[in-house]
Amino acid sequence: MVKQREDSAAAFEKGSRPELAEQERIEISVIQEFLPKQMTEDEIATVIGDVIAAQGAQSLKDMGRCMGVLKERYTGEMDFGKAGAMMKKRLS
Repeated sequence: MVKQREDSAAAFEKGSRPELAEQERIEISVIQEFLPKQMTEDEIATVIGDVIAAQGAQSLKDMGRCMGVLKERYTGEMDFGKAGAMMKKRLS
């Protein structure tokens, strides 16, 4: 939801519509008040390490199971695209 607003604000800026870009940014700040705090990359790396260890994961074949655990425990708290890339790197 926030990402879409950020993309819209950037498009409005590019299209010389700063008033609409500002409105999108205001809406972003309101939305963020209601969303859970997002984990930092360091926090994500720590959680990934914990999940890999707890699941006994050793290769990319185990990635789906580990990502399932992350999604079950941390929905809304992390960027799963970023987490997936980090986990893939760890399991490669």
